[in-house]
Amino acid sequence: MKIIQVTDLHLVTPGETLCGLDPLARLQACIADINQNHPDAELVIFSGDLSETGSEVTYRALAEELTHLVPPFRLMLGNHDNRLAFRHVFETANREDGFIHSVEDLAEGRLIMLDTLLPGRPEGRLDEARLRWLQKRLEEAKDRAVFLFSHHPPFPIHMPLLDRMGIIEADALYVLLKQHGNVRHIFAGHAHRPIAGSWRGIPVSVLRGTNHQSALDFSPDKIAVTHEPPAYAVIFIDRDSVIVHFHDFLDRSAAYR
Repeated sequence: MKIIQVTDLHLVTPGETLCGLDPLARLQACIADINQNHPDAELVIFSGDLSETGSEVTYRALAEELTHLVPPFRLMLGNHDNRLAFRHVFETANREDGFIHSVEDLAEGRLIMLDTLLPGRPEGRLDEARLRWLQKRLEEAKDRAVFLFSHHPPFPIHMPLLDRMGIIEADALYVLLKQHGNVRHIFAGHAHRPIAGSWRGIPVSVLRGTNHQSALDFSPDKIAVTHEPPAYAVIFIDRDSVIVHFHDFLDRSAAYR
C-alpha cells in the first residue's frame, strides 16, 4: 500500500509570495511530481496548514489545483486554517460534530485523520468531543492496524518553541492509542522538519512543507525560516513494515551513473 503525505502548503492569494517564495507554484510542482512518479498511490493526504491566511481565495486556488491530481486525496486542517472558509469551498465536515476529521479503511488497516485546529492559537487541541470521536473510530477498528495522521505532533521534537505548539491533550490521546494497542505509526506536519523516531513506543514521522521550512535550531525562544528544499513523503505500508521516504521534489540534479 502506497500513501503520499503532503503538508504545510501555506497558500496565499495567487500571485503573492510568502517568505520570498510562491506557495502556489510550489504546490503545482508537487502535484506534477506526484502525478509523474506516483499515480498509483492509493491516497494523498494533505496534513494541514493548507492556507497561510485561512481565506476562501486560498481554498479556491487549492480546489483548482486538486483537479489536476491523479490519485484520490484527503484534506486536513492545521492551525493556520479556517474551518468556515474551508467548508464554503469544499463543503466537507463530519456530520457528527462539525470537525474536519475522517477515516479511510484500506487493505493494510485504518487511516484516521484528526482535526486538531484550535482557532486563533498555534497549539493543537483534542477536546472531549474530538477524543470521543477518535475513541469510537478506534473501537470500530477492533484489532485492525491503525495509522494516525495529525497536523500537530503530540510528541516533543526537542525544539522548545515548536514543542510549545503541540497537542495540548497529548496524554489523553496516548491513553486512547494505548487502549487500542495496534497503532502502528503517527504521521504529523506543523514543524516543517524531516523528523523520525518513536513516542512512547509508537513510531512517528514529520516532514518538510511545500513552501518554507523551519531551521534546525534548538534555542529555547526562537525559530527561523529557511529555504531548505520542500518535500513530500512516500509511505509504503504492509503487514511487516511502515517505510517513509522524504522526497525533495524540486531536486533536479542528475543521478550519478
